[in-house]
Amino acid sequence: MKKIKFTILCLSLGAFILTTSCKDDKETNNVAPTPQEEGAIPASNKGQAYIDDESDNPNALRIAIDSPDHTTLVAAVEAAEVQNSLVNVGPLTVFAPTNEAFDNLPEGTVEELLKPENKSKLANILINHVAPSNYPVDMLLKNVKKGRTLYMASGENVEVTQEGDDIYVGGARILGTVKASNGWVHVVDKVILPKNN
Repeated sequence: MKKIKFTILCLSLGAFILTTSCKDDKETNNVAPTPQEEGAIPASNKGQAYIDDESDNPNALRIAIDSPDHTTLVAAVEAAEVQNSLVNVGPLTVFAPTNEAFDNLPEGTVEELLKPENKSKLANILINHVAPSNYPVDMLLKNVKKGRTLYMASGENVEVTQEGDDIYVGGARILGTVKASNGWVHVVDKVILPKNN
């Protein structure tokens, strides 16, 4: 059992390192993915990220896959090949833009980002939605009170602010929160674009 746990930990760590260094990846794919049907898992995507998770507390990727409001996010994650970073043992906090958030980008932006030649740019945008730590709502509120920014896996810091009862991270309003087995998923109404993209 210890050997299995160690192997899973090593695979998770290796996948995280590989996906966060994808800027140097020159491999391309000739077909741009389309948003998946609700809950669908493509047969071509095998590996740790797509192991069936029957637990009551799924990981961040499984939460996105099971959400009909996040099909564009799932398609983007697959196009950028950063699936395994969302099943990393964590803790991590994912700010998950809705389909509507992607729709609000300038016309043609999503289609352009899904092209194989833009894989590194897309990956950088996606990891700008992941904070490598546990940030439930109460911790985000503490950051607001202390005037602290949030460090993202992209290497950028984003502001955390509050307006009335609403919390904003990088200008994106949190619409809801789900506890994941490897951290937290905050559903947001905007795509958090990195400054260096």
